[in-house]
Amino acid sequence: MIKNIENKNTTLIHGLSLLAEYILSFPGELKEKMMEAYYKNNWFTVENQEIMLRAIANNYLRKEKLEAWISNYEFRNVHAKKIGLVMAGNIPFVGFHDLLCVWMSGNIGLVKLSSKDEVLLPFLIQQLENISSVFVGKTIFIERLNDADAIIATGSNNSARYFEYYFKNKPHIIRAGRSSVAVLTGNESSDEILALGKDIFRYFGLGCRNVSKFYLPDGFDPTTIYKGLEFYSDIIQHNKYKNNFDYNCTILLMNKTPHFANEFLILQEKQQITSRVATIHYEFYSSEKDLQEKLKSSENEIQCIVGNPLQIEHNNFIPFGQSQEPTLNDYADNIDTMKFLSGLD
Repeated sequence: MIKNIENKNTTLIHGLSLLAEYILSFPGELKEKMMEAYYKNNWFTVENQEIMLRAIANNYLRKEKLEAWISNYEFRNVHAKKIGLVMAGNIPFVGFHDLLCVWMSGNIGLVKLSSKDEVLLPFLIQQLENISSVFVGKTIFIERLNDADAIIATGSNNSARYFEYYFKNKPHIIRAGRSSVAVLTGNESSDEILALGKDIFRYFGLGCRNVSKFYLPDGFDPTTIYKGLEFYSDIIQHNKYKNNFDYNCTILLMNKTPHFANEFLILQEKQQITSRVATIHYEFYSSEKDLQEKLKSSENEIQCIVGNPLQIEHNNFIPFGQSQEPTLNDYADNIDTMKFLSGLD
């Protein structure tokens, strides 16, 4: 039985590695779909779609990476289960890793797409099925998940409460809204602040791995960060981002709420982790102990912590500029999706 599973994994991995080659060639038909996705949802710029597709191909679909990843798990169940996937639509292909886990665990994905991201994934699945017939029937796009044996759902805090109630009788992973933070010490180099801009602005800050809050040492002047982020000032040329920037600035001014703003980013002192588009919250810490206590108290709201681990003692720091480069082992909310799937009866 185990030998058969290993042979099947080899076939799946081969098909996925061919999909990576297809993606990285960016044929005309794929570029046309990327334009279609952009016209349907202007947050999904062609540039951001390309960044995500390259990340998926290079970080998720390489043969050696898939083999190393899958070797950590053992799946003895030869009967495929139907895994319902409720996908978010905040950034392009945000649910791809979940679907990849379903495939590699030998199951079938029942996918409910977000209306904000319903163009590219079905197209890529069709290309994958054309490349490798083993994937035919592995993904079914549906509106209702009544037939699912288990559920993996991602959404806002409000939708997560609904999912918890609606799917309470099925094995499930329910993910609510999270965001990411950056810890600064005041000793960062200009290159590190420049790299931090990727963590802030990539995908317009809409992803759970985007930095939405800074932790700053007492006495740190938040406005000094602006100079290091000037490289990203062109983001204000994007109409939807600019509309959000203007609206949020207006609300803060009307309410006489203290804040800083340059031409493209608002900084507001606030304890809340999640911030509005074009806005970064910040909070001061007085010592490393104080910082650790603040991070601990908000750990259920934080997806990633960006910073320099050589300056602050913290095992889970992600280097500046790397928050949007997850690997196969980087599971959302630190819940091992593959372990969950391997444990289904």
